Amino acid sequence: QLQASGGGLVQPGGSLSLSCAASGIIFSINTMGWYRQAPGKQRELVAAITRSGSTNYADSVQGRFTISRDNAKNTVYLQMNSLKPDDTAVYYCAADYYGNYVLRGIPRHWGQGTLVTVSS
Repeated sequence: QLQASGGGLVQPGGSLSLSCAASGIIFSINTMGWYRQAPGKQRELVAAITRSGSTNYADSVQGRFTISRDNAKNTVYLQMNSLKPDDTAVYYCAADYYGNYVLRGIPRHWGQGTLVTVSS
């Protein structure tokens, strides 16, 4: 399973860090990533990272968000800087052995969401 944490309320321009720890499925995952879903919108890919460290980012977060992972801890992180109100969403971590499944939004494993609210 995937256990996400770190959401909360932050002012525009602020920073927040999310983490997601995998347990029980560590041998079946290679790529891990973060999705988000804002009210009334479809879930969208934020960032993904392979076990070797290759990354993908959505254009909307490129240069502001950084995804990383600690393979020894089976944990993926999302450092979010220069946050904007448009970043407000429920953030979900995702994982699969096949990176393509994560990028296409059909990973085998989803974590529970964590709410990020960017507001003054």
